[in-house]
Amino acid sequence: MPRRTALLLAAGGLVQLSLPRALPGRAVAAPSGPPTALLAAHAQALRTGELAALRPAQLDYRPTSWDARTVTAELSYRLAGFDDYPAVLNRRLTLAGGAVSGEGAAPGSPAAPWDLGDPTPVRGTHCLVLGPAAAAQLTELAAIADQAVPAVSAVWGSGWAGRLVLQLPTTEAQFTQLLGVDPSSYSDIAAVTVAAAGAPVHTPADRVLVNPDAYHRLSEFGKHVVITHESTHVATRADTHPWTPLWLSEGVADYTGYLNTGRSARQIAPELTSDVAAGRLPTALPADADFQAGSGGIAQAYELSWLACSLIAAEHGQRALVDVYRSLGAAGPGAGRERQLDRILGERLGYGLAEFTRRWIAEVVRRLGPGT
Repeated sequence: MPRRTALLLAAGGLVQLSLPRALPGRAVAAPSGPPTALLAAHAQALRTGELAALRPAQLDYRPTSWDARTVTAELSYRLAGFDDYPAVLNRRLTLAGGAVSGEGAAPGSPAAPWDLGDPTPVRGTHCLVLGPAAAAQLTELAAIADQAVPAVSAVWGSGWAGRLVLQLPTTEAQFTQLLGVDPSSYSDIAAVTVAAAGAPVHTPADRVLVNPDAYHRLSEFGKHVVITHESTHVATRADTHPWTPLWLSEGVADYTGYLNTGRSARQIAPELTSDVAAGRLPTALPADADFQAGSGGIAQAYELSWLACSLIAAEHGQRALVDVYRSLGAAGPGAGRERQLDRILGERLGYGLAEFTRRWIAEVVRRLGPGT
């Protein structure tokens, strides 16, 4: 199964604007003030027109710069029943003949769900799936997400929203448009979870973005693991901070994704199993850089992280793993990430980072070494 996850997302319809119509050979004067009323009318047309099926509880624009032919604006949109706070995107609207003639992502900004075509919303019990993909694919994804949400809640409790918004485009290029990244960066990533660009860290509008090229290559089992993994990122968002090491945040997501699947350690960690057979043993927990898209050791980084979190749950119980994660998030950055983690492990497990690392390396050998 390709390794795939990371923590880290043309509105149409002409609206008449109160700008003078351009005449041949004459320049059009820029608005003398912010075109707030014009954008409000445009937003209302979208809410009640082609985006009505999305049921936007909020959709509005705040102009940031403008001239006679273009407006750059901050778009805030919130989906009814799913977003407590809005997703925020930067937009560029073009004007012609006194009307909005087009709209799209501003340079460097992620695309909106409807930029790629009709988002065709499919609503499940616990999810909303959007995208221009085939209806059968959207429905299948909704069914998988509906199974993932209660599986995640069984580990992480009911203190999260318990609902997901997923986006399924038709191509990898569209997937990277939703992320606003270089298309070459995520070719083997099947899905990512993002707090929508611009949303406050403490009030994110989470989105699970699915890369169709990588996702559709997965087995049915692999799809369930990926979506459960991403659902875990949504559930743990409030407890995840810059001082949370990626091995821990990705490890708990994989732990939850593989929980109760009946897969052996060798099946879950095939690349690491090969490394151990060749005598290549880890010496330290994965660094954040090991999880960067395109990293040569990204598969091993995920597998090592899963095994580290699995070790905590095996020796101290699943509740202890959740407690370590949440306690670290609540502790703040302290005097440094490693010192803070060392303290939390000592308080929750009875030994610090050095001893945990020693036990983890021994667990790698015990579970993946020859004869196991």
